[in-house]
Amino acid sequence: MALKIRNVFSHRFERYGKVLSGYDTKELLDTLRQTSDKPAGGTIYTPGDAKLEALPIAKEFSTCAYGGMPVQLGYCNGNNTKLNCLEYHRGSELNIPADDIILLVAPLQSVKNGKIDSGAVEAFRAPAGTVVELYETTLHYAPCNDIRDGEVTDGFRVVIVLPKDTNTEKPQLDGTHNTEDKLLWAKNKWLIAHPDSSEAKQGAFVGISGQNIDIKAK
Repeated sequence: MALKIRNVFSHRFERYGKVLSGYDTKELLDTLRQTSDKPAGGTIYTPGDAKLEALPIAKEFSTCAYGGMPVQLGYCNGNNTKLNCLEYHRGSELNIPADDIILLVAPLQSVKNGKIDSGAVEAFRAPAGTVVELYETTLHYAPCNDIRDGEVTDGFRVVIVLPKDTNTEKPQLDGTHNTEDKLLWAKNKWLIAHPDSSEAKQGAFVGISGQNIDIKAK
């Protein structure tokens, strides 16, 4: 059965996040398009980009969206159609797409001892130019290309805003307090991998059962 794709403006998305109004994203997305690559195969991710962080909107996000907390503005660009992993952070994440994208998300409450079935995952379309907040209790990972008339669109560029230093070098643990410690993959990044993912082959905690969702599957 084909995956049902809803919209981030739908009532169904309210458990996962919300669309933030009042931000002019034109300069931000123009800068992203002009200064970052969009690989044809796979994705690239940069936690913090100096050109984006120098724009006035970066301070707006810090002051208004995060209540004065320090933030980083980076990006995730490329082409992707699969789930592969689910991650979460302490603190919300903002996604500001320069192209229409599909977000695959699930509730953190569905994770039990680091395990989750991919049947808990839902898909939502985020239109270009929107500022989408994903709550810290929302599992997510790399955006997916949009699907239009049954065809995969030509990749994406997405600004990613997170608390400062998220997704940088993993801290050293002095032991295992609980199952969550096994999921820690980078600073402020807990990751659950599907066994078919490249992250699983790199040693990430394997906890996603069921199919590795592919949004282009018929």
